[in-house]
Amino acid sequence: MSSADPTERTGPTRPAEPPVVQPGLTDCARELAEGLTTSSGLVAGALARIEASRSTLNAFRQLRTEAALREAAEADRRLAAGERLPLLGVPVAVKDDTDVAGMPTYFGCDGALPPATADSEAVRRLRAAGAVVVGKTNSCELGQWAFTEGPAFGVTRNPWSNEHTPGGSSGGSAAAVAAGLVPAALGSDGAGSIRIPAAWTHLVGIKPQRGRISVHPHSDAFQGLTVNGPLARTVADAALLLDAAAGPHPGDPHRPPAVDASAAARRDPGRLRIGLSLRPPLTLTRNEPHPEVLSAVTALAEALARLGHHVEEARPRYGLIGLSFVPRATAGIAELAALHPEPGLLDPRTRSALRTGTRLGGRIVRAARAREVRQHARVGAFFDTARGERGYDVLLTPTTAAPPPRVGAFDHLSAWRTDLAMTSACPYAWPWNVLGWPGINVPAGFTRDGLPLGAQLLGPSRSEARLISLAAQLEADRRWYEYRPPPLSAAGGR
Repeated sequence: MSSADPTERTGPTRPAEPPVVQPGLTDCARELAEGLTTSSGLVAGALARIEASRSTLNAFRQLRTEAALREAAEADRRLAAGERLPLLGVPVAVKDDTDVAGMPTYFGCDGALPPATADSEAVRRLRAAGAVVVGKTNSCELGQWAFTEGPAFGVTRNPWSNEHTPGGSSGGSAAAVAAGLVPAALGSDGAGSIRIPAAWTHLVGIKPQRGRISVHPHSDAFQGLTVNGPLARTVADAALLLDAAAGPHPGDPHRPPAVDASAAARRDPGRLRIGLSLRPPLTLTRNEPHPEVLSAVTALAEALARLGHHVEEARPRYGLIGLSFVPRATAGIAELAALHPEPGLLDPRTRSALRTGTRLGGRIVRAARAREVRQHARVGAFFDTARGERGYDVLLTPTTAAPPPRVGAFDHLSAWRTDLAMTSACPYAWPWNVLGWPGINVPAGFTRDGLPLGAQLLGPSRSEARLISLAAQLEADRRWYEYRPPPLSAAGGR
């Protein structure tokens, strides 16, 4: 495979003069603290861009227009009085599965749902850091698929090409950040739902350690598969949002020790042993990964080697980890679907998952969860430094096996065929949800048609700091933040 940087030989090119772009999360926070801008201006600008993009991207399900403007005005008063907080006055967005007081938590579903009576713990912490939540971004129904489309809200489109999906299930958050509607957004990841849309929209997406960011009011979302995490254009921005949202609720069962993600983003990772694995862990299809995906990820591995890391092909021993994922995932869907007040409004594929999850609940799902200790030991052997030269620090894989599909590609498919299509396109991400360990999507380049591709940096338990440091080093070399999607009016099909 070619060692050329795929962003140099294919896809978008750097403009001679970089276009005027919206500042990222760290820049917004700095400019507010230095008095160079106002929260009212930032929030009003974000809301205006969101409204202007409704007919093209459709990234948001609900907005907090009046409340957000009031909170921005209050943030300006606090800033003028000398108060400083990490995100004081900065506009952010959260996913449609996240409770925000006074707003329904639709999670991609149709129907009339009551407003949440309190903020989720993650939103509470974002507010405590001073952030202004401008709205809730679209998600597919109950977060099941790697596309963000549904009868309840329509189609969310990719800023790089409106004929393609931004991925899912955090597709609304990814589209909003990639298009510059907001500087960063919170998503959730139960089988790659942060990393997949980050890959397909040219973003940094962090799936943190289970429990790093609370999922309260849930205690163990989707049988422990789902975690909350940030999507942003840079590693520093993603790390800042992670720091702001991180921390447990008193009732959380998973409570990893604190990590300073922003400090990690400023730290050299040292020389690391990195295993490159291009083969999917498990697939129910015989489709091979797309050649441009393999080329892009191989080029990224070569960049890491050039930066001084030891990179070699390797393969962790996953075993039959998929037998644990299926009962946990479908039981999680069944638990949420059973709470919907109008089940007849749910997608037929959701109702099928509800039936499957009900059958696989109870004893079967408990047995699946009990296997996690052995799975940690099996996959953890890949990172076992006690094994000398065979122990790796990081696993590098593609994030997806295919470029972004076209919107509507999964319309009218049965539940089984949808699952097969998802497995074919996205076979790499879900094992780390079973394990509960951290991973980061980093941009890996573009197809010849200009569609983004991504790669995963994966680590063992509680290894966010190392992964973030490595991602930041790679970002400084690759400078992926210099590539932006076309203006919204021009982001047509490719």
